[in-house]
Amino acid sequence: MTAVSARAAGPADLRERPGVAVRLEGLTRRYGSVVALDGLDLEISGGEFVALLGPSGCGKTTALRAIAGFDRPDGGRVLVDGRDVTNVPANKRDMGMVFQAYSLFPNLTVAENVAFGLRVRRRAKPERARRAAELLELVGLADRAGRYPHQLSGGQQQRVALARALAVAPQVLLLDEPLSALDAQVRVQLREEIRRIQLELGITTVFVTHDQSEALSVADRVGVLRAGRLEQIAGPDELYERPATAFVAEFVGTMNRLPATLTGGEVELLGVRRAVAGAAPPSGPVVALVRPESLLVEAAQAGGGRVITRTFSGASTRLLVALPDGTEVRVDVASAASQDLTPGTAVTVRPAERPVLVAPAEPD
Repeated sequence: MTAVSARAAGPADLRERPGVAVRLEGLTRRYGSVVALDGLDLEISGGEFVALLGPSGCGKTTALRAIAGFDRPDGGRVLVDGRDVTNVPANKRDMGMVFQAYSLFPNLTVAENVAFGLRVRRRAKPERARRAAELLELVGLADRAGRYPHQLSGGQQQRVALARALAVAPQVLLLDEPLSALDAQVRVQLREEIRRIQLELGITTVFVTHDQSEALSVADRVGVLRAGRLEQIAGPDELYERPATAFVAEFVGTMNRLPATLTGGEVELLGVRRAVAGAAPPSGPVVALVRPESLLVEAAQAGGGRVITRTFSGASTRLLVALPDGTEVRVDVASAASQDLTPGTAVTVRPAERPVLVAPAEPD
């Protein structure tokens, strides 16, 4: 155990600690016939905020539990700051973990909950009180120190859980779906707060979520998992704009699937030709993957498509358009330019001038 982890530390101490790197090497984990992790490799830089995203059963929570030491992999290694901790018990890994359920002690005050880990480590009472006060100030709950969990809202309870995880000055902060039990507005507020605290402390953080917007809004990089393997890990912008695979493209954000034809390295769809993004499959029928904001729509005299629904969302409006072949596409347009595009309006739709990602056509 390092010298820093051998003593408790408050926010001031945490700011002086450089974030540690975390590396997963070929992690495998099976539960009977179910493969949860299938040779997972992942590198996280010191101080980085990485979100793990993927469908249910993809292995993201198993990976987090392997880092924490709550689940021992069948194969591979977990390294923290270059040290192999694969067989180190969870209570000796110097990790802080926040779960979906707040797991606060109902009979302890907010301050006592935050200081609980320090009490277990036999820190002196004045030190515990000082650390708890510092951390409650950090999460904006200094005035709630003497209250009990049942006297707090869900968002406040999760802030207390975050402060408690940070109280023992962990090398790595692990967040397992910490916001999924909260309502939408509180989720947005708290995820911004978590990001602010993470940046202020510089602590290496791994955040597991099934919410795409959550992952894209807070993380330095987002890793998309599928069947226990990492499909792609990249910054939010790159992941959204340049997905490496069709799976990532369709999982992250809304994606239209349009019948198209690949000829001479270009894809033909909606009556126009566009360059292909990434590696092109063999010529012939393909499926073009196009985001709603990458389609252009305008009113037409006749023919083309027809607007089915119009959904206003502030600055942008989403149109659901039925094309002549029966395909339905979603198109995002500026609300100010969509006033005349009401349901029933005849329209033409075409892709914007940018490369198009394609996938092999599905067999009939």
